[in-house]
Amino acid sequence: MASGAGAMADYDDPEFVMSQVKLAAAYKAAGELREAIALLEQTLAGSQTALGTDNLVTAAVRNNLATAYRAAGELARAVPLLEQAVADAERALGDEDQVTLGFRSNLAGVYQDTGEVRLAIRLYEQVLADQERVLGAEDPRILVTRNGLARSYAAAGEVRRALPLLERAREVDEDTLARRRRVLGPDHPATLTSQHNLSQDLSRLGMHQAARELDADTLARRRTAHGHDHPWTLITASNLASDLRQLGEAEAARDLDADTLARRRRVLGDDHPQTLASASNLAKDLEQLGDHQAAAGLRAEVRHRRRGQGEAAQANGP
Repeated sequence: MASGAGAMADYDDPEFVMSQVKLAAAYKAAGELREAIALLEQTLAGSQTALGTDNLVTAAVRNNLATAYRAAGELARAVPLLEQAVADAERALGDEDQVTLGFRSNLAGVYQDTGEVRLAIRLYEQVLADQERVLGAEDPRILVTRNGLARSYAAAGEVRRALPLLERAREVDEDTLARRRRVLGPDHPATLTSQHNLSQDLSRLGMHQAARELDADTLARRRTAHGHDHPWTLITASNLASDLRQLGEAEAARDLDADTLARRRRVLGDDHPQTLASASNLAKDLEQLGDHQAAAGLRAEVRHRRRGQGEAAQANGP
């Protein structure tokens, strides 16, 4: 890996440290997640030694490493890093600084991913109130927090509380997508991210046909830009399969989910959360098509692998 990292003395320079963070972000954007994680781990070790464990630059590295771990499905490693980053930012900058609020929003997202839904809701609600007071209710950075809170409400079965947030998210995402198409063009990565976000809003609002059309377009463009095996492409493929399932097109959903599962097994490994999600989705398709035995076999495999992950996390815990 050509990380560009220098001697330990280089980590005395915050600009050098942040250049490594930016390089890791480029690796991540290119789908080279393991390279990004390795570089961030190296950078965190150097920053902690040279700048100190409670330095704000070190906290920023922790935040970025935690988000990379989250993308890799290593949630047990992400949580303590983000909790430490939040504590450092709160101590140095206060609860309502923009950096602190960003770290807190990321931590709420990881809590949601780990199944700590009530904890996620409580933190998201606090962050959203602080962001609206500090940044203003219309600041686009608040959208991430609103979306996260809506997702947590939905996961907790509180659909009525989720709907207003989802409607507002859809309006903002529609406007953002229109602007990005006009300024950046339809194939720009930022435009495709906006398409992805809007399709998720539509799907959560039950507008599955509209979501399907957006996801089909995004998938075609991401396959052209990144290839069939890129993690972003596979996320879009999984979303499109979900649209198809919701629309009753179980055979098409099965074919796409089976292809996505095979690619995720090869690219991410059998135990990655996204791979297990694909296996669960394929089981739903098979169930709809009446292949109950195959569906039960996939579900049993997912349970076995998730149970193994839980035991491994306990064995490696503090």
